[in-house]
Amino acid sequence: MQLRFDGRTAIVTGAGTGLGRQHALLLASRGAAVVVNDPGRAADGSSTAEAVVQEIRDAGGAAVADTNSIATPDGGAELVAACADTFGRVDIVVNNAGIVRDKTFTKMTPDLIDPVLDVHLKGAFYVTQPAFSYMKAAGYGRIVFTTSAAGLFGNFGQTNYGAAKMGLIGLARVLNLEGAKYGIAANVVAPIAATAMSAGILDEEWERRLDPSLVSPVVAFLTHESCDVSGQIFSAAAGRVARIFIGEGPGFYSPTLTPEAVRDQWDVICSEDGYATPMSAADERELLVAAFASHAVTTAAPPVA
Repeated sequence: MQLRFDGRTAIVTGAGTGLGRQHALLLASRGAAVVVNDPGRAADGSSTAEAVVQEIRDAGGAAVADTNSIATPDGGAELVAACADTFGRVDIVVNNAGIVRDKTFTKMTPDLIDPVLDVHLKGAFYVTQPAFSYMKAAGYGRIVFTTSAAGLFGNFGQTNYGAAKMGLIGLARVLNLEGAKYGIAANVVAPIAATAMSAGILDEEWERRLDPSLVSPVVAFLTHESCDVSGQIFSAAAGRVARIFIGEGPGFYSPTLTPEAVRDQWDVICSEDGYATPMSAADERELLVAAFASHAVTTAAPPVA
């Protein structure tokens, strides 16, 4: 059965081009009313958001353009209000907007750091927070954040971008907990796609393979009402989808830990065998409790014969 979004509304940021455009087109084609957010302009000066809206309308869908910058609280609030005022509800938020300002760490300056944090991390706060309030009141919501391999795994020359992208994972994991009782799910996608941000980097073969439209089906599934997944991270690239998870090994425990014990038990500390995947700080505390219990059992005096 085809996944449909009839009666649902969606906000997609950075939707004038690239990944965001594909997300907006797919959601609209499946029945969602979409707010296409992008302050960008094409080479002829026309609004990229308006162009996508026209594509959607020409195909029989419902959409409106929003050109607010999400890098400010007012911009985020006005974007969400536009969705609520136009379509009467706020069901889906896809935080996709992004920019790059690459430079090696020692050459990184505030004028390169601040815009990246403002758009990626703060922008996600400024859009999602007012949307979250609507979702709480309705008892339903789907939120997707867009991270990157630069944040998850590291990428040379992108300390600002990587820090912002990893911050979004923390935001999503907390909203997973805070939104659970209100029917709100929050997930993260880590896309690799050929867009304007990757222009000049990829060769022709990779440009062909990394079609942005092959990421959008993952976003669509995660924002569908039938999807009960929340707090998870998914890699999406060239038609491949894989879960990325944060794991923690059993480690080494000693109530009298010393630097020498850390040195001597380093292989045990770093072992990936028997790892767990905690979904909250509370889950990690349970791993510590288990270590306490294990130590108590192994150090307990043998019973008297």
